[in-house]
Amino acid sequence: MPDNTLFGDEHVRQYEKTGGKVGHDWNGTHCLILHTTGRKSGQIRKFPLIYGRDGDDYVIVASKGGAPEDPGWYRNLVANPDAKIQVWDQVIPVRAHTGTAQDKKRVWPTMTAEWRDYDKYQAATKRDIPVVLLSPR
Repeated sequence: MPDNTLFGDEHVRQYEKTGGKVGHDWNGTHCLILHTTGRKSGQIRKFPLIYGRDGDDYVIVASKGGAPEDPGWYRNLVANPDAKIQVWDQVIPVRAHTGTAQDKKRVWPTMTAEWRDYDKYQAATKRDIPVVLLSPR
């Protein structure tokens, strides 16, 4: 049965409180907590996101469920690519960059293995859904 109790701020709270014991493994996939700096507010914003790995990099997908616009967290990373992620109980400084078409071709199968609905999301929107590579600093 899917876990419909962990979303948004509650997911972040439980993940941080338990060092990822609650929230890292979620509905058959893996989540991290992304810490971005708000592009307008300058405040730290936290988002639970599905992730995969590509070598040393962590990979996230700016799908927003196939919405026509990019998610706010992605726009924050474009404006300020220095961020942090929490994976389990480790907080890791990272630098984000949007993957190239070649990067996307390489990592998309990894990400759809994590969350098969990414293909549906891409089919539902005219925008090319970005993949973001998070490189530890």
